[in-house]
Amino acid sequence: MKKLILALAILATSTAQALEPIPNIVPVPADNPMSAAKIELGKQLYFDPRLSLDGTVSCNSCHNVMAGGADDRPTSVGINGQRGGRNAPTVWNAALLSVQFWDGRAATLEDQAKGPPLNPIEMGMPSEQAVEERLSSIPGYKTQFDAIFGQLSYDNMAKAIAAYERTLVTVNSPFDRYVNGDNMAMSDQAVKGMARFEKIGCTNCHSGINFAGPEMTMGEGFYQKFPLFESKYTRQYNLDEDKGRYEVTKDSADTNTWRVPSLRNIAVTAPYFHNGVVKTLNETVQVMAVTQLDVTLSESEIEEIVAFLNTLTGEFPVQTMPRLPGIAGESLVGSIK
Repeated sequence: MKKLILALAILATSTAQALEPIPNIVPVPADNPMSAAKIELGKQLYFDPRLSLDGTVSCNSCHNVMAGGADDRPTSVGINGQRGGRNAPTVWNAALLSVQFWDGRAATLEDQAKGPPLNPIEMGMPSEQAVEERLSSIPGYKTQFDAIFGQLSYDNMAKAIAAYERTLVTVNSPFDRYVNGDNMAMSDQAVKGMARFEKIGCTNCHSGINFAGPEMTMGEGFYQKFPLFESKYTRQYNLDEDKGRYEVTKDSADTNTWRVPSLRNIAVTAPYFHNGVVKTLNETVQVMAVTQLDVTLSESEIEEIVAFLNTLTGEFPVQTMPRLPGIAGESLVGSIK
C-alpha cells in the first residue's frame, strides 16, 4: 500500500507543481486597507436587503456565505421575482481573481460591489444617490461610515463590502495539504485524477492558486473561448447563446469568451456553467472535456477527475449573521419615488 501511495505521489509531482496551494493572505489595494471596523460594516451591508429597492434582495441572497457562496439556482432571483441571465459565481475566494463577473467587466471587488444595487433586475435601486440617501437615513450606518471613512458615499459602501469579501477565503483543502507535503490528504483515485487533469489539458486554463489561470495584474483578466469545439452539448445546453465578454467590449474576437472560473469549492457550487444548465459535476467534466479539449472520457476517468475536484473544497471560515442597524418607527422600503 505504501509503495502504491509513493508511486502515485511521484506520478502526480509535475501536476502538483503546476498547481499551487491557496495563500493565507489575499491582495489588498492600497486605497482600501483592511480594518476590523470596516470588515464588520461590510458584513452588515452584505447581508442587508435594504440595499435593494423593495427590501427583498441582499448580496447574500445570491452569494450565500452560509453555503457554497452562490445560491444553487441556474440563475438568481432579483427584485419582483425577476431572473438574471447568468449563474451566480461563488463569492468564496473571489478576492483571488484578477477580474470579477463572468465577463470580467469589473476590475476589482470594489467595482463589482457597485454593480448589483443599480442593476434593474438584481437590486433595482435607481441611482447611487438613492442608495446613499437610504443608508444615511439609518443612524447606525451613518455613524459607522463617518468613523471609518469620514463620510457615507456609494464608493465607500463598495469599499466596505469588498473588505468583508476579502475575508472569504477557504484554505487547507485536501489538495492544499497534499501539495504542502501530506501525502495521505488525497485518495489514490484523487491523485490519479489530478494527474489525468493535467495530462488531458485542463491545466491549460485551470491553473494557479485559484484554478482560474495564471497570476495576473488586478484588472487584467484571463479569458478563454467557450465552447471551443462544436458538439451535441453546444445545442443541448445552449452554450453559445450568451456571447459572453462580447457584450462588454463589442469586439467580435470576444464572442463566447469568458473569464476562466475558479475550480475552488466547485463540488459545492452546482449547477454549472455561465447559464447554470448542468446539474452534476460528473456531467460537467464530460461536457468540458468534449467542448474544450475534444476528448471523450470514460466513466472511470470522469470519476477520477471528480475525485480530484472534490479535494479542492477548503475549510470555510465560520460565518455569523450580523445585527443590522435599524430605524425606529419607520420603514425605508418603498420610500424612493
